[in-house]
Amino acid sequence: MDLRIFTEPQQGASYDTLLSVAKATEDLGFGAFFRSDHYLSMGAADGLPGPTDAWITLAGLARETKRIRLGTLMTAGTFRLPGVLAIQVAQVDQMSGGRIELGLGAGWFEEEHKAYGIPFPAERLARLEEQLEIVTGLWATEPGATFDFRGVHYQVENSPALPKPAQDKIPVLIGGHGAKRTPRLAARYADEFNMPFASIADSQRQFGRVRAAAEQAGRKPADLVYSNALVVCVGKDDAEVARRAAAIGRDVAELKANGLAGSPAEVVDRIGAYEAVGSSRLYLQLLDLGDLDHLELISSRVQSQLG
Repeated sequence: MDLRIFTEPQQGASYDTLLSVAKATEDLGFGAFFRSDHYLSMGAADGLPGPTDAWITLAGLARETKRIRLGTLMTAGTFRLPGVLAIQVAQVDQMSGGRIELGLGAGWFEEEHKAYGIPFPAERLARLEEQLEIVTGLWATEPGATFDFRGVHYQVENSPALPKPAQDKIPVLIGGHGAKRTPRLAARYADEFNMPFASIADSQRQFGRVRAAAEQAGRKPADLVYSNALVVCVGKDDAEVARRAAAIGRDVAELKANGLAGSPAEVVDRIGAYEAVGSSRLYLQLLDLGDLDHLELISSRVQSQLG
């Protein structure tokens, strides 16, 4: 099981805070540091000192880390034009030496669009499909050739399709709970399918849909990575679990029901249940970014038991 650290900076984090978490992620042996792509805090969080841009953050981290993979869960398709996004991600991949992964979604949080003057169009899934075709098509175009695309929402004409990423192929992540269109998009474009904040039963059901869609698309279902994103709250004892749950404004029982919470042994058992339904990678949603001791505990007492 590959454990990755997943942060939600819109809830309140500076670049320096994110850098400290990313460096701890690397030093403690986790596989990757990922972040959300939002411009407005959610719930009771004040969001101070204010939002940080996902790809500017990752560009900085690309130069200040050496080993870990870096990426988004998920870049909002509403925030960036597809050609611009392809350029940004390719450049950050070059800056990292080939360690970038792109999670791309349709965008859903209307309030943040209103707050920063970003259009929130209808038919976002249709736009996402065109964005995926453009971004992956630009990267796949051979040097010296040009790329053209004529869709309903986007048109690309005579593009030199530059720059190229450092990797031969940047991994693309697609995720979500949709029963039909989401599996079809994953089957066509994704290297990894991510199921966010879902039960074991719902994950098993959705993984099955994606596998079936992959077969229909002529792909081997095993060619995709299947992963989950889950909130994490681990403690050496009940008191420490309760303290960490309180720090993020959550109830211990709710966290145990819907995430990875409890003692290291409890969390290892819970991870095993997700692995049993096909998940081979977990994005641990770390909500208290100042608690680096939490990361150390997960590394030494959870990750160490997973092999």
